[in-house]
Amino acid sequence: MKNKDIESILRDSRPQVQDNPTFLLEVQQKMRAVEGIKNEVDRQRRYGRTALILALVSGLILGAVAMSLTYLYPMDTTAISDGILSDIRVFLESYRQYLLLPIAGCAISLGVIFGRHKNMFVNS
Repeated sequence: MKNKDIESILRDSRPQVQDNPTFLLEVQQKMRAVEGIKNEVDRQRRYGRTALILALVSGLILGAVAMSLTYLYPMDTTAISDGILSDIRVFLESYRQYLLLPIAGCAISLGVIFGRHKNMFVNS
């Protein structure tokens, strides 16, 4: 459909405003209800964004702390017996240089979130 068709449909189907006081009261009541719903949706979006940012930051900090503790206090490899712990140890030792990639990914994600929502807390 072209824009002219849409405009003509909207002009032709314009509702007639009644000169009735109850009509105006009902419209105002519905508008207040719509504003209430809109405010609640905005509040939930802000809460969700805040929770996402807090989870990302806390995960990033806890991961960095866990990694630094692992490097500062290495585990005695003779204390680990054969089994799943040995497999995990071998995996971590062979891919130790790639452990910083998830942390870098989290930092980049945090930067993207903060970059996209510059005025996230100002518009509240």
